[in-house]
Amino acid sequence: MRSDKTDTACMIRVDQAGEYGATRIYAGQLAVLGSNGPHAGEIAGMARQEDDHLARFNALMAQRGVRPTLLQPFWSVAGFALGAATALIGPKAAMACTAAVEEEIDRHYTAQLDELSGGDDPELATLVEAFRADEREHRDAALAAGAEQAPAYPLLSGAIRAGCRLAIRLSERI
Repeated sequence: MRSDKTDTACMIRVDQAGEYGATRIYAGQLAVLGSNGPHAGEIAGMARQEDDHLARFNALMAQRGVRPTLLQPFWSVAGFALGAATALIGPKAAMACTAAVEEEIDRHYTAQLDELSGGDDPELATLVEAFRADEREHRDAALAAGAEQAPAYPLLSGAIRAGCRLAIRLSERI
């Protein structure tokens, strides 16, 4: 049986990996779409928020002595590739990627908040709750920008969401 300290360390590790992956996805999208491309300003704004989330999780990891996932180099390449590939399909596909990723992160953070509801780690719960609100805004902005109009949206969204769930499980363990 895992201790509460192990559980929160796992949460921090996987959340940091997810925020890192998000920064890489947005970097890939912006590399393809350019700084003046469709939705570039919106994507850049979301990227800045993800950079802030990552910095805060990095600080929490250092403070608590939590190791990052060993998969971080893989998430760097995979995140950038996912962002670039969806942007190559088109701006609406880039938004579909954002909507799918943020939907899974919303579910993930909600599950974590349920686990943290006992009040054993109010600092982590407050951070997760604030970041969940940002991720929901990103999802809603992507949907408003036409994510569901992307080519093969149900297939694209489903594949990205499945990949997110796999990335979460792997980052929890490795």
